[in-house]
Amino acid sequence: MKTLHFIVIVLFVVATSCTIDKTDFEAEISVETTEYVDFKEAASVTTGNYTISIEALNGTFYKGYNEIHLKIFNKQTGENLEDLEVNFLPILTDTNGNKVSCPHKYNLDYDTSEGYYLGYSVFTSESDASANWKLYINFIDNNQTHSVNQIISVEKQTNMNLNMTSFTGNNNEQYFIALISPQKPRVAENELVAGIYKYNQPTNVGGVFPDPSQFSYSIVQGHTLLLDPRMPEPSMGNHSSPNNKNLTQQSDSLYYGVVNYTMTGNWTLNFIFQNQDGQVIKGTEVPTDFTPGIEGAKSELYIDILF
Repeated sequence: MKTLHFIVIVLFVVATSCTIDKTDFEAEISVETTEYVDFKEAASVTTGNYTISIEALNGTFYKGYNEIHLKIFNKQTGENLEDLEVNFLPILTDTNGNKVSCPHKYNLDYDTSEGYYLGYSVFTSESDASANWKLYINFIDNNQTHSVNQIISVEKQTNMNLNMTSFTGNNNEQYFIALISPQKPRVAENELVAGIYKYNQPTNVGGVFPDPSQFSYSIVQGHTLLLDPRMPEPSMGNHSSPNNKNLTQQSDSLYYGVVNYTMTGNWTLNFIFQNQDGQVIKGTEVPTDFTPGIEGAKSELYIDILF
């Protein structure tokens, strides 16, 4: 009887401690997350009789996934030029002159109903004193090629629900996973959307800069991203949630799944990345042990979020 009484007291203390920790943690992170839906001009450049406007959500380029809307105007006629061949190439240059790019759509598609050229860029770092991003844009109008470039500022992504990660797979290929949605999760089952990309190693010697063959990326096709969300805070015991769905590729080439957030707080999206044959490219299983009092274990492939 004394033993049973002691166990009850211990369980009560643990439960009370977890509740206090969770409450304090929620108070600490009670910062409102802004959901942006409007595209605004983030950069513009003029060349001859042409003005190019590049729009992004909130008029800002952020580290991570950015949908890009590009418009080309003829300054003389005021005409919005449609159905041109337009190329888009972001390049990061550091103080030593080293140049790299990031996942992006090089050949932009014209959206007739919306009146802009549609693309994306997954900026892998923020702009700072040691490196800057520059957009290189080419377009053909009346059989004449026009080339422009513009330095831009890439800001820190303060919304952790839009975090990204890059990694080298077991096949020695370089991959990128960028969260796209939800911007503002709910305590519920949320549709989880991500872009998955791969760097294409150049197969030839570079030509005149900027040679797109030296900065090529592609969308990963037909893979699967196994999902295991956990709450890694010591007070949460690294518990998971039910009804999650792995991410698979849909018709728009993005990857869709379901993540069930059962409470607000710090979550880790643990992943195992598999190819079409089910072979693991990156990621490890996370133990299912309930581990109160210590930080939860993570897969070797994960993204932390917070809401």
